[in-house]
Formats: sequence, structure tokens, C-alpha cells
Amino acid sequence: MPSPRQAKLSDRIKEIVAAMLERRVKDPRLGFVTITDVRLTGDGQHASVFYTVMGDERAREDTAAALVSATGLIRSEVGRQLATRHTPSLEFFLDSVPETAREIEDLLAKARERDAEVAERAQGAQYAGDADPYKRRDEDEDESTEQ
Repeated sequence: MPSPRQAKLSDRIKEIVAAMLERRVKDPRLGFVTITDVRLTGDGQHASVFYTVMGDERAREDTAAALVSATGLIRSEVGRQLATRHTPSLEFFLDSVPETAREIEDLLAKARERDAEVAERAQGAQYAGDADPYKRRDEDEDESTEQ
């Protein structure tokens, strides 16, 4: 778990990078990008920036290339605004959370369909044996053993 200082720095880096991509980076390859998370190493020397892109695979590739080319500009602005002794190096990673969430939603939808099928089949079903399959002593036997 990151320290409170690292968490604060990570949030600030996230804000700076998002503002830079919105206002200063004018690369036409840059798609509709959302910065989802920034993770800072324990010593503060490296920041992993996670992002998502709306669009197809081509938009993701173009955006990745635009981010790599703008890394120096973004890092210098991060260093200027953070005013720390060392400016962390930046590395951009495509966040897989949206794809994973979509896969989970698809699996949940399939499970709901199968549950509905099972419930539909079970509506008119009857027990194969007795309704209560557990053996019980008869009350008569209980009374005879007590006497």
C-alpha cells in the first residue's frame, strides 16, 4: 500500500498528465484518452501511467505512439508542477480494466440465462423419491423403547 505522500503525488501526476493531454499535446494520433491510474514506485523514481482509449485497435495503437512521442514534454511539465527534487520517469500502459469488465458482464449474462433455463425446467418437476429422503424413527418405536 502506498504511503499517503506517494498517493498524493500519484493523484497530482494523474491530474497534470490529464491536463497536458487535453490542452498541450496536439498530436493528431492522440485519441479520446482517459487517465485511469498512476502508480509511483517506492522511491518515487518511476511512475506507471494507466490509460484507456475509446475506439478500435487502430486508435489504441495511434494513441500509444502519440503518448510515447509526448513523454518528454509531459515529464518536463510534471517536474515543473510537482517541484520535487527528482522528476519521476513516465511509462504509459493501456489499462485492461474496461475489457475485463466487459468479459465479466458477458459471463454474468450467460449465468443469468442458464439460471433462468434451470428455473424453467424445475417448475413442474417432482422429487424422484420421497419428499423427505432422511430416515426417521417412527413414533411408535420411540414409545416402545422408552417403556
